[in-house]
Amino acid sequence: MASQAHPLMLRREINRIGAIAPPVMSLLAFCLVLIAVGTGWVAGMTDEGSAAHIFQLLIALQLPLIVAFLVTADWKQFLRVAVILTFQVAAIAFAFGPVAFFKL
Repeated sequence: MASQAHPLMLRREINRIGAIAPPVMSLLAFCLVLIAVGTGWVAGMTDEGSAAHIFQLLIALQLPLIVAFLVTADWKQFLRVAVILTFQVAAIAFAFGPVAFFKL
C-alpha cells in the first residue's frame, strides 16, 4: 500500500516553499542584473534581450508562490507571517535596486 501524505504536512510543505522560494528568486534576479551589467550582456541591445526576460520571469513567478504562502499560512502566528511577507517584499525591492541604479 502506498502511503499518503497527511494534508497538514502537505500544507506545511507548500507554506515553506512559498516562504523560501520568492527571496531566493529575488536574489537570483539581483545577481542576474549585476552579471548582465558587469559582462556587458545588455550593452548595445536595441530591445530588452534575454537577461531582461529572465529577470521578468523570476519576479513574476514569485506572485503565485507568495499567494500560496499566504493561503497556507498559520494565521494564529500572525507576526511570523508578517515578518516573512515583509522579507519577501524587501527582497523584491532589493532585486529592483540595480535596475533602478543602472536605469535599465
